[in-house]
Amino acid sequence: MRYIFWIILVFLLGIRIYIFLKSIPVYPDGTKIRVKATVLGEPLRFENSQYLKVKNFKLYLPKYPEINYGDRILIEGIVQGGRLEKAKLIEAKRSGRMLIKLRQNILEFYQKSLPHRHASLVAGVVLGSKQDIDTDFWEKLKNTGTVHVVVASGMNVSIVAKFLISFLVLILPRRKAIPLALAGIWSYSILSGFDAPIIRASIMGSLTFIAQELGKLYYAGRALIFTAVLMLFIKPEWINDLGFILSFVATASIMLLDESFRKLFKRLPDLLRSDLSASLSAQIGVAPILYASFGQFNIFSPLYNIAVLWTIPIITMIGMISGIIGLVYVPVGQLIILLVYPFTSWFIFCTTNI
Repeated sequence: MRYIFWIILVFLLGIRIYIFLKSIPVYPDGTKIRVKATVLGEPLRFENSQYLKVKNFKLYLPKYPEINYGDRILIEGIVQGGRLEKAKLIEAKRSGRMLIKLRQNILEFYQKSLPHRHASLVAGVVLGSKQDIDTDFWEKLKNTGTVHVVVASGMNVSIVAKFLISFLVLILPRRKAIPLALAGIWSYSILSGFDAPIIRASIMGSLTFIAQELGKLYYAGRALIFTAVLMLFIKPEWINDLGFILSFVATASIMLLDESFRKLFKRLPDLLRSDLSASLSAQIGVAPILYASFGQFNIFSPLYNIAVLWTIPIITMIGMISGIIGLVYVPVGQLIILLVYPFTSWFIFCTTNI
């Protein structure tokens, strides 16, 4: 019966993707169109422009007015090979959602409290914001293979989930703590941009807590497959999303290879062994995809990751706590966020000077 369930699930997914592909409007190159959409990902800003993807079209807009996550926009441009060339912003409306406003207030707090590059690093790690990362730093992160930790990822969701459940069980029975932890995970997902890696980790984290609540065994492999099917069923266009593909391939690689690498490096300290095994496992899986997509791959990427990964939980927790307190009383929040400076300094040094 369990095999029948999976067969039916995959069959329904195939139908869903087929219907989606048939429904995509086809515009000949040179067609002038207008596209209306909600920005569901953080735009990437450059010196004189900002890059975003809207309704499967990649496009560049002038740097100002700035487009933010959650904005409702109307774009006009000319279709050219999957891009919108000569794109113009016709209309932009700021999101009125409470969590989106909260995100913008926290980002502004970081910008006022830390030097630019340190603020952009904290904003990226904590909330997945790429908007203030300068071009040179972004290229350094790409070249060292550490960009995945600066745009909030599944690791951040895991950190938040562990913190929430550890804290809540101290003051509440576990049955009451789990629903609150789930609410916290999904609130963080919305704050962090709701990108594919974040959603993947949020669904898998939710499945873990639900299994605990129901007293069921949790199988990570099945959860990963179910999550992929569910996400593609809800949003079939993710089938071509590089972030979606990399997130699932990296997670599957860690599941398959991590234990073997842990045994191989058993003489190393636990923290170093954990980071090294996870990084190597993930990199083996994603290396062919990165090379096929960008034509390059840094074989020293695992070493860069080992050098900086240990700082991410610390930056995440200090950034979250200071950001929340800073919304209530700025001076106290600024005192707390200063604690992050040594860790962001080390991260920046490792990725830009070594």
